[in-house]
Amino acid sequence: MKFADPKNDIAFKKIFGDENKTEVLISFLNSVLDFTDGKAIVKVNINNTYQLSQIEELKDTILDIKATNQNGEEFIVEMQKKDIGDFAKRSLYYTSKAYINQIKKAEEYLSLKKVYYIAIVDFKIFDNKSFISRHLIINQETTKQDLKDFEFTFIELPKFDLDLDQCDTVVKKWIYFINNAYDLDIVPKELDSIKEFRIAFDTANTYSWNKKELEFYDRVSLKKGDDKNALMIAKQRAKQEGRLEGRLEGRLEGRLEGRLEGREEGLEQGKNIEKLNIAKKLLKSGIDIQTIVASTGLDIEEIERL
Repeated sequence: MKFADPKNDIAFKKIFGDENKTEVLISFLNSVLDFTDGKAIVKVNINNTYQLSQIEELKDTILDIKATNQNGEEFIVEMQKKDIGDFAKRSLYYTSKAYINQIKKAEEYLSLKKVYYIAIVDFKIFDNKSFISRHLIINQETTKQDLKDFEFTFIELPKFDLDLDQCDTVVKKWIYFINNAYDLDIVPKELDSIKEFRIAFDTANTYSWNKKELEFYDRVSLKKGDDKNALMIAKQRAKQEGRLEGRLEGRLEGRLEGRLEGREEGLEQGKNIEKLNIAKKLLKSGIDIQTIVASTGLDIEEIERL
């Protein structure tokens, strides 16, 4: 079997955004947000389901999954491989936009529902050591979450380095799946025993994809590779330019230092010649050597040579 890379935008959307296989998204959300018992999600409506025709029209638009649970709360799940800068600010923007779009009139604000934003990123953002971090609006004095309608969760894949036998929670198993499915040839027995993972692997199996899906998946993969190569080339060029500039600066500095040293040496020689000329005149005038030494600063040997 050959599994698609869940970090690919198309594969991620197909695996977690299928309205006919919502148990996959429900399991993922419950495990990431630690929803249990009465708070657990039992049903979701995916608001932007996986439809390749619509995805093709979006072209370079970042794909995400938007869903609503049985209580009307909203969830935004995004997979992002490339650090495009100010990612935290983008997260705030998307979440706040989803929040205000729930109503048409300001007077209806009491009907606003909580929005959860979950970002899975293939780069590092924060200083925390854990691969997952949750961000809430907290009262600084009481440490209580008085403003509860926004919640952000970031999963930083480069910080996840667990083997499958170390994944003792469902959320760790899901992150392992996202990070490693592409490199697997079979479904690991530890995951094959869990219904939601069997469905996810079955969806990720590219042998069941149609030609159009495979072409678009490859196109996205190539584009990501091109972007990465372009970044590497840009960095290499910057380094080369930096080295060239450094060499030029070094040459200029060397020339400048050489000129300055030459000027200093010339000044010293000029001053010495002037002292010798004065000493000659004093000798002709019959002034004794000790007086000339005191007047010019020359050595006795130099005056005796004169």
